[in-house]
Parts: sequence; C-alpha cells; structure tokens
Amino acid sequence: MVERKRVLLAEPRGYCAGVDRAVETVERALDKHGAPVYVRKEIVHNRHVVDTLTERGAIFVGETDEVPEGALVVFSAHGVSPEVHRTAAQRSLKTIDATCPLVTKVHQEAKRFARDDYDILLIGHEGHEEVEGTAGEAPEHIQLVDGPDHVGDVEVRDESKVIWLSQTTLSVDETMETVRRLRERFPQLSDPPSDDICYATQNRQVAVKAMAPQCDLVIVVGSQNSSNSVRLVEVALQNGAAASYLVDYAREIDPAWLEGVTTVGVTSGASVPEVLVRGVIDFLADYDFDTVETVTTAEETLTFALPRELRPARTAK
Repeated sequence: MVERKRVLLAEPRGYCAGVDRAVETVERALDKHGAPVYVRKEIVHNRHVVDTLTERGAIFVGETDEVPEGALVVFSAHGVSPEVHRTAAQRSLKTIDATCPLVTKVHQEAKRFARDDYDILLIGHEGHEEVEGTAGEAPEHIQLVDGPDHVGDVEVRDESKVIWLSQTTLSVDETMETVRRLRERFPQLSDPPSDDICYATQNRQVAVKAMAPQCDLVIVVGSQNSSNSVRLVEVALQNGAAASYLVDYAREIDPAWLEGVTTVGVTSGASVPEVLVRGVIDFLADYDFDTVETVTTAEETLTFALPRELRPARTAK
C-alpha cells in the first residue's frame, strides 16, 4: 500500500502582534506622509516584507546619519538604544518608534535594574539589533551571555545583586539551559519580573515540538537573519524531525528533500506573511502532498495599538 502524503501545518505560525504593528506602521507612514519614508535597519527580519515596502517607497538605512536632516525615520520592531534617539534628535529627524512593546518591556527592566545597581546578564545573540538596543539602555551594567557555552566568561561585582534578562526571540530550551548554568555559578541569580521570551516565539516553538516527531521533514518559512525562524529549525531537529530547512520562498525548496518523505511539517517565523506559507503549500501539492492537517497548540488574540503619531485623531465630543 502506498502511504498517503500529507502536510502538517503548525498553528500558530507567522505574524505576531509586534510584527503586524511594525509593518503597518511603515505602511501608514507612507500613506500619511508619502514616499520616501526612511527606516533604520530592516523593519522586521523578512526579505519579502522589506522588498515589498521598498517598492512602496520605504528606504532602509543602516544608521540615522544616512537619513537627510529633518526627514522622517521609523525605528524597527527590534528597538534602539538611547544613543540612536539622541543622534536622531541632533539631526532634527522626525521619528516614529515601531519597537515591539514586548521589547520595550525588556528595555524598561534593564533601566530599572541598572538604577538599582544590579549586574544584568543579558542572554542573547551578539550583534543582533535587539540585543544592541537593550544593552544600550545601561551599557555599564549589562553583560551579554551568548548561550550556555559563554556562562564561564561572566564576572559580577556582587553575587547577591545579579539578574538575567533575555532577547525576546530565543530558543526557550536553550535559554533555560543558559539560566541553569548561570544559577550554578550564581545561586542568588534573580529572574526577570515577567517572562522576556515573547509569547509568539514560545507558541511557535511549542507548535513545532508537537508536530516534529511525526515529520520526515519540517520546512520553516523565514529569513536567515530572523532569530526566531532559525530557532524553529533547531527546535524541529531537536524534537524528532528527520530533517528541517529554512526557506524564504517556495522556489528555494529542493525537490530532493521530498524523496522518500510522507509527512512534511510547515511553519513560519513571526515576521513571515501568510502568502509565503501558501506558496509552500501549493508547491508541496504539486508533489502530491495534497492533504493538509493543522496542528494547533494555542490561539493568539493579542494586538498592539499603532504608535501614537499614526493613530486616528480623536474627534471632540
């Protein structure tokens, strides 16, 4: 008997509330002010989103000094340091801050514990924009811990005043392993007031964990510079998937990956529009993977208000 080919489709997947807000921020800014609208760094880490907004008139720059004086610049969902705000003000730039509110929460925690003179151990990936923004809130108090293998490098002034915070898009399991090793070294290590890894990152990892044991292959739709998308590939492999690959578009799928495969899992990172997932489903259907079963592990209803500069004006009563 020929085994039926099927697709397991993870739910939740794709856009989170912070990404939805950030992308809409640039779209609304273009509607309101016209092109060009400058954006510092990629608004979210997805090639398709950046290309689409570029076509509409967004200009993506590395730093604020590339923006003409007095122009409008949007700060990305990953957040920026106080220094970036200062340099923007010096150039008289009009700014709209599209930082995800969950990243802003980590910034507030960093400032609070720095005021209380804690050593702050920030778990995250060196060079990631979110880490640079958070560390910039209190550089004299924050040390970066880039995974479990870097715990031995940490030095603190007072072991009774140490707290860990984290980048919002990390692997939950790897972060907890880093915390475990930190606590072995510093038994009085304090936890953040609330979970720093964002709900969407966690939910997408849980969904992949649920379907991975049944999958010969897991395809994650997302860009290489998307931390949460890269983590989904790792989570799939760690939880039973025989193979897993990250693709931006369906056309990047190698048909050789499908040889001997009967169950393909599909998911997408938190900065990925659903149209790209649909492209993958259609591609797989051409190879007789025409049965799609949804694996649902959570329902997401959270939304965030747009930055105040783009909210509709209130009419007087």
